[in-house]
Amino acid sequence: MHRDFSQLQESDNMTPADKMQAIVYEAYGPPDVLHLKMVEKPVPGDNDVLVKVRAATVTMGDCEIRNLLLPLWTRIPVRLIMGYWKPRNITPGMEFSGTIESVGKNVTRFTKGDEVFGSAGMSMGANAEYKKVKASGSLAIKPAAVSFEDAATVIVGGLNALHFLRKANIHAGQKVLVIGAGGSIGSYGVLLAKFFGAEVTAVDRTDKLDIIKRIGADYVIDYTKEDFTSTGKKYDVIFDVVYGSSFRGCVDALTDDGCYLMANTNPTRMLQGLWVSWTTRKKIIFALAAEHVEDMNYLADLIATGKIKPLIDKRYPLSRTAEAHHYVERGDKTGNVIIQVNHS
Repeated sequence: MHRDFSQLQESDNMTPADKMQAIVYEAYGPPDVLHLKMVEKPVPGDNDVLVKVRAATVTMGDCEIRNLLLPLWTRIPVRLIMGYWKPRNITPGMEFSGTIESVGKNVTRFTKGDEVFGSAGMSMGANAEYKKVKASGSLAIKPAAVSFEDAATVIVGGLNALHFLRKANIHAGQKVLVIGAGGSIGSYGVLLAKFFGAEVTAVDRTDKLDIIKRIGADYVIDYTKEDFTSTGKKYDVIFDVVYGSSFRGCVDALTDDGCYLMANTNPTRMLQGLWVSWTTRKKIIFALAAEHVEDMNYLADLIATGKIKPLIDKRYPLSRTAEAHHYVERGDKTGNVIIQVNHS
C-alpha cells in the first residue's frame, strides 16, 4: 500500500527552527499506524550529539516492535521496555547515518560536520530528520568511501552476522550454511563468510536465490522445494537467522565438532542447545550481539575497501515509510531496505 503524506500533521507552539519531520506511531498495529508528523526537533544535552539523518533502514525488528506480533515469551518484556499499552518511543528506526549538526559542550569525540553512522538502540527514532545520540554510544565516523546508505545497514545486519560468525571461529575452508540468507543479517552472513574464505550455501525462497548467488553464495537451496536436512551433507557452521528449520535436523547436519548459530530462538531451543553443547562436541550458540564501535569501524573499513558490499533492495523516501514496512513485513525484501531522508 502506498501512503505518501503530503499533508503533515503538526504540533502546536513551535517555530520553524524547532521543527522536524518524523514518522510517528501512537498505537501498536499494522503499517498504517505510521504517519508523518511535524514534531519537536531534539535538543542535544552536554554529552550528546545531534545527527542530521541522511539514511535509515526498516528491518523486520522494526516491524515486530511496531505490530507486537512477537513470540509470547518476548511480547510482555518488549511491552515493558517499549510501553505496555501504547508505544513510549513513537518514532521507529534502529540504525542510521548522517552528519553531525551540533555537539554538547562536553563532547570531544565528534565535531560539527562529521559524517557518522550508528545505532538508535531501543530508544528508536532513526526514521526522522534528526536524531539525538549519546556521544559515548554506538556512533562511529563514516569513511568517505562508504555511502550513507551502506553505512546505515551496518548495525543490525553487519554487527549481528559478524558476532555470530566470530563465535563459530569462522575460517577459510569451512562449509557454512546460512538459513534466511535473504534478510539483513543473513545477507551480511553470506558476505562475511565468503570474506573469511568459507564455502557458503544459502537457504531462502525461490525469488531471492539469484540475488544471493550474485553476492557470493557458492550454492543455494530453495526451502520451498528442498529440505537441506535430508540431503546428508554436513556443515561446519549453520547460521540460522529465522529458526524455521528443525532443531534436530540442523544439529544432525553439523560435522562432529560443528557449530549451530541461532540468531533467533526460543527457550525450548535454548535448553536443547545447552544439552547438545554439554553432551557432544557440537556447539550451539545463541548469544546476542553487542554494539562495539571497534566492530562498526571494522565493518565500515571492509565496505570502504571493497571487500564486502551491503545488499540493498529498495529505497523509500521518509514519507513512504509505511509502504516500506508493508514490504518488509511481507518478507519480500532481499538484503536491506533504506529510508532516504532528504532535507528541504
